[in-house]
Amino acid sequence: MTPKEPSKIFVTVLGTGTSQGVPVVACNCDVCTSEDPRDKRLRSSLLLTINGQNLVIDAGPDFRQQMLREKVGSLRAILLTHEHVDHIFGLDDIRSYNWIQKNPMEIYAEKRVQEAIRRIFNYVFAEYKYPGIPKMHLRNVDDSVFAIDGVEITPIRCYHHKLPVYGYRIGDLTYITDTNSIPDEEIEKIKGSKILIINTLRKEKHISHFNLEEALAVIEEVQPEKAYLTHISHAFGLHAEVENELPENVFMAYDGLKLEV
Repeated sequence: MTPKEPSKIFVTVLGTGTSQGVPVVACNCDVCTSEDPRDKRLRSSLLLTINGQNLVIDAGPDFRQQMLREKVGSLRAILLTHEHVDHIFGLDDIRSYNWIQKNPMEIYAEKRVQEAIRRIFNYVFAEYKYPGIPKMHLRNVDDSVFAIDGVEITPIRCYHHKLPVYGYRIGDLTYITDTNSIPDEEIEKIKGSKILIINTLRKEKHISHFNLEEALAVIEEVQPEKAYLTHISHAFGLHAEVENELPENVFMAYDGLKLEV
């Protein structure tokens, strides 16, 4: 099938939290005790509906809860950014989709991430397979553009401290998480995006994530029509207060936010 640009992308932000989520266990800060639902953040993940097919970027520990909340009855594939727990530990819950769709789930990831999946979910790939285990087809991602059902997906190489990770551009949408450095040649791949969703952990500098100043610098360079901040920690501040401090085309993402591109 010839790759093509999607005519429209329906986006649901499944989660916008860090590895701990918000509220953080045993924390009594203003954010963790906030009653604003926008301050309740599951682990970061994104749902894309394109030409009637659902794709998910990252499947962390809250994957089951997110799929139930959004009533996702079918799932074409999962794209992974990297192998950290908060991005892959929900993969066991693809079993229901295996059963309903009668096929293995396609999991798109680079070789290193595939090796981690084979190690962590070793029972999936064992010679003797216990009844009812998840079924996966691992598909390779590298720096090349690839397609799912004819829809082009451009991997964006980023760095999470020293760990290489991938962001993804699909049509006019780019999603970047768990990143504190993007090479210039990869920035060029993002330019022209109408919507940029980018990780912004907090206001203070961090070793492996963009802080607010750094994320705004990327947004200024890329010049999307709108930008949304995700992978937000409780240290960032209350949603209602932080959003009032942002440029007019930059917004705090929140769980359940829906967009069209």
